[in-house]
Amino acid sequence: MLFNGLPHESISKLERPIPVREQVYEALRKLISSQSLHPGQRLVESELAGHLGVSRQPVREALQRLNSEGWVDLRPAQGAFVHEPTGDETDQLFGVRVVLETEAARLAAVGSCGEGLERLDELCARGEAAVAADDVETAVIANATFHACVVELAGNAVLAQLAAHVEQRVRRYFTPIVSQAWAEHRELIAAIAARDDARAQQVMRAHTVDARTRFPPRAGQLT
Repeated sequence: MLFNGLPHESISKLERPIPVREQVYEALRKLISSQSLHPGQRLVESELAGHLGVSRQPVREALQRLNSEGWVDLRPAQGAFVHEPTGDETDQLFGVRVVLETEAARLAAVGSCGEGLERLDELCARGEAAVAADDVETAVIANATFHACVVELAGNAVLAQLAAHVEQRVRRYFTPIVSQAWAEHRELIAAIAARDDARAQQVMRAHTVDARTRFPPRAGQLT
């Protein structure tokens, strides 16, 4: 055999380049989630291809994938449009968010550790300081990172994947107002530290249900 006698570690697999369609998909998803492409906006394949420096084929494939994931609407005889949620869809989205994050809080309390609690406390302090300094951008980032940390501490990879997807869709259409959230974050940290999973569930459920009123729609979006 060709490689007989060679140390196993000396044979490394070649790294394959990322397919163009995958790169286009990621680029368009980021443009949509950042609101650079806003809900309801028409997406012209030739314009997107020119902007990204690719042919129309990978753009078409990326749009089909984005359509299947709910980021884009493909309308017969009209073309592709950035998806715009209905009021019912918004309510369902926030409902799923409540379920996922409530369960994440329960699991985090069951398996809490000192390092994770320190991280939550640090993020909470960062958010409180940002609110005091009227630094909205830092407060929003700290809030999102705090919730992501709770999900991470839950130790459930499937839940984390679902929660991240829902959170992306929520933040695509809504801008959180986080100045009121930090006292509840402190309550959640205390419940997780006490390993009180029932209390952690209760605090997170109330927090995420109430969050619907703390996420005003972005300009021009539905309530």
